[in-house]
Amino acid sequence: MSMNDPLGDMLTRIRNAQMRGKSTVRTPASKLRAWVLDVLQSEGYIRGYEEVTTDAGHKELEIGLKYFDGTPVIRELSRVSKPGRRVYAGAKEIPQVRQGLGVSIVSTPKGVMSDAAARNANVGGEVLCQVF
Repeated sequence: MSMNDPLGDMLTRIRNAQMRGKSTVRTPASKLRAWVLDVLQSEGYIRGYEEVTTDAGHKELEIGLKYFDGTPVIRELSRVSKPGRRVYAGAKEIPQVRQGLGVSIVSTPKGVMSDAAARNANVGGEVLCQVF
């Protein structure tokens, strides 16, 4: 599972860590994962993240999870585009999440950004995941 879909693996790690009430969770480092985390951070869904190196010398991203009154700020975090079934959308077709209460994260030619930012920049791309 994790090797076929590294991004999906990170989302699952975040969901599982939140269910256990953990304050941080780690995922192997990659540019795509960091870009998705940048959007989650700017949209207020995580406290932030930092790159750390394990004893074995592997780079990982340590993600600071966010809670409000003990409840995870992220209620739903789902993969949209998958390795076996890629999902692309033009700027006008990017799905809104919960009437705009949530965020779609889109990989566009101008970078990885929220659905609102993609619509403003008038770019479409691969709809990586949705968060609410």
